[in-house]
Amino acid sequence: MALLVMKFGGTSVADLARIRNASLKVKREVERGHQVVVVVSAMSGETNKLVGLVNDAASGAEATAPGFYDAREYDAVVASGELVTSGLMAIVLQEMGIQARSWQGWQVPVNTTDAHGAARIESIPRANLDAKFAEGMEVAVIAGFQGVGPDGRVTTLGRGGSDTTAVAFAAALNAERCDIYTDVDGIYTTDPRITAKARKLEKIAFEEMLELASLGAKVLQTRSVELAMRNKVRLQVLSSFNDEPGTLVCDEEDIMESNVVTGIACSRDEAKLTLISVADRPGVAAAIFTPLAEAGIVVDMIVQNVAEEGRTDMTFSCPVGDVAKAEAALEAAKARGEFNYRSLDKDVDVAKVSIVGVGMRSHAGVAQKMFKNLADDGVNIKVITTSEIKVSVLVDRKYMELTVQSLHDAFELDRAP
Repeated sequence: MALLVMKFGGTSVADLARIRNASLKVKREVERGHQVVVVVSAMSGETNKLVGLVNDAASGAEATAPGFYDAREYDAVVASGELVTSGLMAIVLQEMGIQARSWQGWQVPVNTTDAHGAARIESIPRANLDAKFAEGMEVAVIAGFQGVGPDGRVTTLGRGGSDTTAVAFAAALNAERCDIYTDVDGIYTTDPRITAKARKLEKIAFEEMLELASLGAKVLQTRSVELAMRNKVRLQVLSSFNDEPGTLVCDEEDIMESNVVTGIACSRDEAKLTLISVADRPGVAAAIFTPLAEAGIVVDMIVQNVAEEGRTDMTFSCPVGDVAKAEAALEAAKARGEFNYRSLDKDVDVAKVSIVGVGMRSHAGVAQKMFKNLADDGVNIKVITTSEIKVSVLVDRKYMELTVQSLHDAFELDRAP
C-alpha cells in the first residue's frame, strides 16, 4: 500500500463546498488503496484576518517599537486557522465513510526550531501516525504551517509554510509522491496572463522549478522546492477544481527531453539602486551589503563597475518596497564612517525577466539569442546576471510584458520538445 501526501491551499479549502470537493479527491485516492496524509492551509484570507487581529491587539500595549508583540502569542493565534480547516475536513471525510482524524502540529509532533513566525522543521517522528494507520486510520489530516518548538510552544513556519509542511511529511514518511493542489492546473512556460501561448509543462526539473520560484513564479514556495530537491520528493502540481493532468517536479534524469529554455519568470516589483563613486578597496562590498542584510533587505542582482581611478560604482536590485529601508541603512552606515559614496541613484520603475533551463548547460549562444532579440525589439537592458541555468535582465517596467512575450516566441516555448 503506497502512501501519498496531498496538500490543499487556502483557495482549495476556502469554504465548506470547496472542502467537500477536496475531500472527494482524497476519497478517490483511498479507494485506489492508498494511505493518505492530507496537509491543509487555513481558509483563504483567514491568516491575514488573524494577523490583523494580532496587530490590533498589540497596538494598545506599551511597546518599544510599532507592532511589538510576543511572537509566541502571535504563533498561537495565527496557527488556529489551519486547526479549523483540518477539523472540518476530517468531519467531511468521516461523513463520506473514510476513517479520518485531524492532527495538530504538536500531536504528530512536527518538531521545529524556536524562531517563532519563521521556524524551521527539524524532525517529524512517524511513530504516532504509524500507530494510528495500523489501527485502521485511512487519512491523517494535518494542520499545515505549524509545529512545536523545544519549549513545547506552538510555532509557525512563515508564509507558504503549508507547502513546506507537506514536503517534509512526504520525506519523513517516504511517500510515493507529494501532490500540491492549488488554483492553477500545473506549471506553465510563463504566466498565461501575459501570453496566451504559455504551455503547461508535463515535467520540470527541481533546479528549474527552484529558479522559477525564486524569480517570481508563484505556484510553489521556494523553501518547499529546496526541501523536495534535497530529499528527492517527487512533487505534482494539480488543480483542485478539475481533473486535468498536472506538472511533475522531479530529478533532471527523469525527464527524457526538454527545451534548452524551459520557462520564463518575471517580477514587476523591482528597483535598481546604484552607489556612485565608492572606494575601490578590499572589503567595501562587505561594508555595503552587511547593513542591508541586517535591515532584512533581500538583494538580488549585483554589478560592480570601475568608475574612475580608485573608485567604483556598485549597482544592485531589491524589492521596490524595500527602497526606503535600503536607503536609510546605507545612509546610516555612511554616517558611521563604514564607507563613503558620492550619491545614490534610484530607479523604481524596472522589472526583472529571467529565462531558465537546464539545457543551457550544454548549449552555447542562449544569452546571445536573448540579448539580440531584445535589441531587435528596442528594449534596453539595465543589468544582467547569469547562472549555470539562468539569465536575468532588468528592463524598464513598461517593457516587461513585451519582453516576456518576445522571448517566449524566440525560444519557441509554445512547442513541446
